[in-house]
Amino acid sequence: MGMIALRVRAGFREPFEEIRVEKGATLADVADLFRARLPYRALAARVDFQVRELNKTVEAPADITFLDMRTNAANLIYQRSLSLLFLKAARDVLGRCGVFIENSLNKGFFTVIRGRSLSARDVAAIEERMRGLVAADLPYVKQRVDKETAYRFLAEDGYEERTRMLRQAKDVESVVFYSLDGFRDYFFGQMAPSTGYIERFELRKYRNGLLVRFPHYSRPDAIPPYADEKKLYRAFSEASAWSRLMGISVAADLNERVEGERCVEMIQLSEALHEKSVAGIADRVTREKKRVVLIAGPSSSGKTTFARRLCIQLKVNGLSPLCLGTDDYFLDRQDTPLDEHGEPNFEDLISLDLGLFNDNLNALLRGEAIDAPRYDFYLGKKVFGERSLRLMPGQPIVIEGIHGLNGQLTGGVDDAEKFRIYISPLTALNIDSHNRIPTTDVRLLRRMVRDHKFRGNGARNTIATWPKVRAGEDRNIFPFSDEADVLFNSAHTYELAVLKKYATPLLMEIREDEEEYSEAYRLLRFLQVFREIEDDSAIVNNSILREFIGGSIFV
Repeated sequence: MGMIALRVRAGFREPFEEIRVEKGATLADVADLFRARLPYRALAARVDFQVRELNKTVEAPADITFLDMRTNAANLIYQRSLSLLFLKAARDVLGRCGVFIENSLNKGFFTVIRGRSLSARDVAAIEERMRGLVAADLPYVKQRVDKETAYRFLAEDGYEERTRMLRQAKDVESVVFYSLDGFRDYFFGQMAPSTGYIERFELRKYRNGLLVRFPHYSRPDAIPPYADEKKLYRAFSEASAWSRLMGISVAADLNERVEGERCVEMIQLSEALHEKSVAGIADRVTREKKRVVLIAGPSSSGKTTFARRLCIQLKVNGLSPLCLGTDDYFLDRQDTPLDEHGEPNFEDLISLDLGLFNDNLNALLRGEAIDAPRYDFYLGKKVFGERSLRLMPGQPIVIEGIHGLNGQLTGGVDDAEKFRIYISPLTALNIDSHNRIPTTDVRLLRRMVRDHKFRGNGARNTIATWPKVRAGEDRNIFPFSDEADVLFNSAHTYELAVLKKYATPLLMEIREDEEEYSEAYRLLRFLQVFREIEDDSAIVNNSILREFIGGSIFV
């Protein structure tokens, strides 16, 4: 067949090495040549600028970068492959059953079997079957079909909500199914070549369902230590209750609501649920007479708007709070410290002017006036002379920022004075029963739209910096989330139908020969599932979503 030249590297920060392979070799074959140099097992490869499954063949010269679980693309491939492995094993052990993969939890995903309470013996039998399938190293078989064939497959398999969704997706012309040992399913993304690649997982019975746990992207070779995220479970349970209240659990439900009066009612109900929750938190702060209210959460959670809305509810309770954002205390851009790669570190606590922040905080608590800065993200520096603030005796300070729950931020304040709030968009909406929507995707789309509109950044830049943002969250936010007194879910059931309108043109600007194309393509394919809310005028101007799409009275 002849030989072809390739440039291959083991990771994005590694140098390329020139090799020659036989034309028609698979990417898995090439990975085997490099296996001794790969820090972790490759799950996919980026060929030039597109992510490819490892069973794809090499037909022409190309630049190849192998992807392991430390990259988002490969991490999602592992999760999808693990999901199909679990679904196949559950079918083998329990027979035909209504499996619903609900949400991420406890370093894995939480799953229930509709209409059935699982025993510890059931969970152990499913895990044993999964390990048997892994040992057999069975292939994931890919099949692309036209929509009419897809309708037939879905009818045969009993997936009514997927049929509804596919009929709603006018732009979708073909559908990809994957089969494992005769068990067929429908997933939104690529798979590993075979079950032998899914070496590490753990099943645990949990509440009325089970947890399917897998390695974290920071340690692909180990299952993370178990810690029961009880508060996060309660927050997701509340989100599911909200979804049931609105009759929206999967994408097809949402798509049926995006037009006419039902759309307006959906938006109003979602906003009312937010307002009720904010008011409840304000009542608790008031009862407990807390002086310093700390709000933290990962990027694009809506911290700024939530803080302003909380202040309004505290005023309703007769208080006069002040609101401070830690983003306004960033060091000027030329003073920003560098990370281990020599790049600006905007994620860690050292990126803040802690001296100025603590001077201002202590001065306010003493009743003194301060000249509060405003950080100009276009200029990359703090601007003074716009806000003179003074705290009335006995009144609270509301502080929002990604480091809000880190004790070092407010080390000079007695813990008894603090009330800690963790905020994140914990969507209970699924694409369908087997395809969940990662919270990280919702936040990435929010950030992309906001950064374009308010910070002068294109979608390429947002996608390029997102891995660093997420790594910073793992260091600075998630370890402190369980210390919160309350969790606030900032997700709106309807928001993906709104974000689609703003994010799609930004993603389409990314060219096929640019580094961020593969992630842009994945997000565009994901957004295809949703109908667009073209008229978003029903969204009130104090909505958390307005912080990202514009029109907010707070930003």
